[in-house]
Amino acid sequence: MQLRMQMSRGQWAILIAIALLVQIPFVIRFLRPHQLITASVPFADDFERTEIGPNYVTGGGFWRIVDGTLQSPGVKNNPLWLNAALPDEVAIEFDVWSNSKDGDIKCELFGNGWEHASGYVVVLGGWSNKTSIIARLDEHGRDRVTETSFKVKKGQRYHLRIERRAGQLDVLVDAQKRLSFKDEKPLRGPGNDRFGFSSWDSELFFDNLEIAPL
Repeated sequence: MQLRMQMSRGQWAILIAIALLVQIPFVIRFLRPHQLITASVPFADDFERTEIGPNYVTGGGFWRIVDGTLQSPGVKNNPLWLNAALPDEVAIEFDVWSNSKDGDIKCELFGNGWEHASGYVVVLGGWSNKTSIIARLDEHGRDRVTETSFKVKKGQRYHLRIERRAGQLDVLVDAQKRLSFKDEKPLRGPGNDRFGFSSWDSELFFDNLEIAPL
């Protein structure tokens, strides 16, 4: 009662406005549409068409099809999500190359289909081609594994295979294992069941996507 007497109407208005602003992210999440399902696993895509099509969704970035490949012209962590639910144990394969000396090949898996770093983030040759990682929920956080010997060569085509078995993620580049991440509490189920291509500032090309249960 004493606090109420000491605060003016303007001060109360400011306090209420701050409280409402804090709640905006939760309101947006509540009002956000349900995840789309337009495809199923097993899934394959060779991108031999002119439009990306209804099986993918993104919140930003000028994703497009160029000469039968998926181009990501530096989309600043706005993944192109596949509208299919991943099984808990899965193999994801695709071809990829970077048109930048900085490398920075990137994808996300077991995310929510809307937000960057909502699942696991895989980066090859990130941070000016210095570090490769598998990160859980925060690519800059401590919950990740790193590798520094692998360097992405500009224009070189790589074949990636990412597997998850019993909570362990393995990243293979041209059939050679480069990264492994064991998660004792694996992200899974609705809200953590989507795969997305991504990039930061490098121009990347993706092709020949294949996803299959293990």
